[in-house]
Amino acid sequence: MDQTPAQPARPLPDGFRPFTHAGPSYFQTLGPLYAREQADGLLVLGLWLDASHCNRLGIPHGGMMATLADGALGINLHRARRRETAMVTINLSLDYLAAAQQGEWLEAHVTPRRVGRQLAFGDCVLRVGAREVLRATGIFSAVARPRPVLEADG
Repeated sequence: MDQTPAQPARPLPDGFRPFTHAGPSYFQTLGPLYAREQADGLLVLGLWLDASHCNRLGIPHGGMMATLADGALGINLHRARRRETAMVTINLSLDYLAAAQQGEWLEAHVTPRRVGRQLAFGDCVLRVGAREVLRATGIFSAVARPRPVLEADG
């Protein structure tokens, strides 16, 4: 299965490139995602909001925005740790601040607050331009990557 994001229907903001998360990922169901690497090595993630992101009110579904914030936090806290262990969410708190609209460019900006051996804490703001639409705080835990499941010899 090809995991290469489709080309955007409109131009991307400066510095953004297609983003593909390694391996199978629920996070990729958000549709074509794009990333811009910052000088500190963290990524700003972005996407064009389309009908698949919206609820019947025509605004982005809260669960979609929670998924974007959760994924952006996990990816960036992992990058901030600079270690090979995976990060899993142990707490995610969200405040929905304003509605975004279909057709708008949505960005996820992450600020690590504390990164330790086992736990990492961070904030994420989803923005449309300068307008903040969601604020999230998360706590993530380092975990060993699971070993592949092997079939027993029959």
